[in-house]
Amino acid sequence: MQLPLDSMTTAQKLDAMEQLWASLRASSDYTPPTWHADILAERRRRIESGEANLSLLEDVVTRIKQTRR
Repeated sequence: MQLPLDSMTTAQKLDAMEQLWASLRASSDYTPPTWHADILAERRRRIESGEANLSLLEDVVTRIKQTRR
């Protein structure tokens, strides 16, 4: 299958990715790679040890908007 990536808008590309992920999640033969679990475990460890903090989505959006100015 070939997608017309050069002529697709960013929104169309994101929609295509969302559809692909939804299809993979619904598939009985899909297993996430083990490195996904490794990354999540490391993130949890960093949060629990105080090395990293969680932020509310609204705060992240505000920070991103402020850095764009």
